[in-house]
Amino acid sequence: MPTIAPSPLPPDTLLAHYRSTGAYTDCYATDIPSVVTHAEFVEAFYTTTVFAVERVLLKWFAGRPSTHADARALAVGASDAFAAWRVESRAADQLLLADLTGRTRSWLMVAPLAAGGTRLYFGSAVVPAKGGQSMGLVFHLLLGFHKLYSRILLSAAKRALAQRIH
Repeated sequence: MPTIAPSPLPPDTLLAHYRSTGAYTDCYATDIPSVVTHAEFVEAFYTTTVFAVERVLLKWFAGRPSTHADARALAVGASDAFAAWRVESRAADQLLLADLTGRTRSWLMVAPLAAGGTRLYFGSAVVPAKGGQSMGLVFHLLLGFHKLYSRILLSAAKRALAQRIH
C-alpha cells in the first residue's frame, strides 16, 4: 500500500460499533516498512506540523490547549484526555477518542504486516445529533474536506515516523 488509501474497516476494531449503529464511518490505511508501535504512531500523528494547526485552532476557539507532552501522555496511556478529545476506549494496538460534543470519534490503529513493517490506520465516526437520523447539512458540506484532511493527517504521521526511523 504505497499511498494513503480508503480501506475496509478491519473486523473487531474499536470503531466497528459505530459502523454497526449506522453512524458515518471511514477508514484510511498506509503501510510503512518499519515496525512501529501504537504509542509511536499516536504521538507522531498528534505532533505533526499539520495537526499543530488544528491544535492552535482548538486552543483559540475551544479553549482547549495541548502540547507535544500532552500528545505523548495520551500515546503511552498516561492520560485519557487530549485537547478536545477524551479516550472512549483503548487497546494495545488501537485508540478510540470521542470529541467533547460526543458527535465525532477519531480512531488510530497499527497492525503488523506479514512481510515486515506496519499498517497504519486512521478512521472516524460521526453520529447523528441525539434523536436525529440525519447527519445534517453541515456534515454533508464538509465531508469532502474531511476525507481529504484525513488523508493529509495520516500522510503527515507516516512521514514523521519515516523521519524518526532514518
